[in-house]
Amino acid sequence: MKISELAAATDTPADTIRYYERAGLLPVPPRTGNNYRHYDAGHAERLAFIRQARGLDMSLDEIRTLLRWQAEPGADCGAVNALVDEHIRHIATRIRELRALERQLKVLRAQCRQASDTAHCGILAGLSHADAPPVGAAPPHQHIAGPHGRH
Repeated sequence: MKISELAAATDTPADTIRYYERAGLLPVPPRTGNNYRHYDAGHAERLAFIRQARGLDMSLDEIRTLLRWQAEPGADCGAVNALVDEHIRHIATRIRELRALERQLKVLRAQCRQASDTAHCGILAGLSHADAPPVGAAPPHQHIAGPHGRH
C-alpha cells in the first residue's frame, strides 16, 4: 500500500509516518517502479504498536527499546516490566507537578475576584512579580533522567 493508504488505515498523518521512519522506529519500505513507498501489513502493525505506546505518553527511546524486545520473543520480559514501572513513576511525578501547578493557578486566579481594568488586575500584578512566586508554588519542573526525554 502507498503511504496515503497506510495513513488512512492507521489514522496517522503521512508526515508522522515519515518521521517514524527517519527516527528508526518504522522500517523504511521498499520502493515500487514508480518510486512510491510500498508498505505492507507489517508496517501497519508496527505503526499501530508505536501509536499505542505514544498514546501512553511513552518517549521514542522507550518505544525503540520496546520494539527491540518485541523482536526477541524468547527473551525474559522483566526488562519490559521495569521500563513500564519507571514510566508509571514518571507519570506519577508529572501528575504531582500538574496538581501543584493547578494549586498555583488557583491562588493566582484568587487575586482577581472580579473583572476590573487591567491596570488593577490581580492576576497581571501577580505575574509581574517574577522574583516572588505565588503562594504554594511548586519547584521548577525537573524532568526525570533516563529514557523519558520528550521526542
